[in-house]
Amino acid sequence: MSAYFVTGTNTDAGKTLVTSALLYAARHRNYSTLGLKPVASGSEQTEKGLCNADALALRAQSTPPVAYSCVNPFAFAPTIAPHLAAAEAGCPLSAAAIIDMLRQTLAQTPRDFTLIEGAGGWRVPLNADEDFSDLAAGLKLPVILTVGLTLGCLNHARLTAEAIAADGLTLAGWVGSTIDPAFSADAPRFAANLALLERKLGAPCLGVIPHLECPSAEAASTYLTLQELQ
Repeated sequence: MSAYFVTGTNTDAGKTLVTSALLYAARHRNYSTLGLKPVASGSEQTEKGLCNADALALRAQSTPPVAYSCVNPFAFAPTIAPHLAAAEAGCPLSAAAIIDMLRQTLAQTPRDFTLIEGAGGWRVPLNADEDFSDLAAGLKLPVILTVGLTLGCLNHARLTAEAIAADGLTLAGWVGSTIDPAFSADAPRFAANLALLERKLGAPCLGVIPHLECPSAEAASTYLTLQELQ
């Protein structure tokens, strides 16, 4: 089984679209898949409890199907930093507890291709002392970086890659996600920026998703490859 941790250069970099698209691509290669988002804030109350849109998107690309609680065991309503949402809900987060839960899930739900999506960027806090990066480190997972392609992304991407390496983890690959329509293939020096990322990140580019008017896992998957992850 191949499992990876998906992080981003920042909040709204396009992690969920990238994660969903990679899972979609794997499904259509007849792989069994599992998308996990262990902690999510910004959830809505439903008949079945709090549900997060990102977690639902990952669940939709998980084959065979799994329960929502498997994908997202910690859901919080406020659209704020997860550690703050958890504290306000009286449910403080612990890296050790989440890692144990993820290990159980991985053991009980083995799949050909599993992606665990973090929240925000690499150093988003879990609590006063731990970050989401501690989950990837605790599980010793290779990392896929979503680079939100916009002004400032070169610095954000390089710093994130350096932090991943400093934590002793492997950057397995990165995906460019065009979140700013002004920062696209038609923009001046777009290719030069991508070339710099390819040189400096030290990991294969799994694809570059353009700005999509109607983003979906299926549409985004056409711009991605899994070949470099084999």
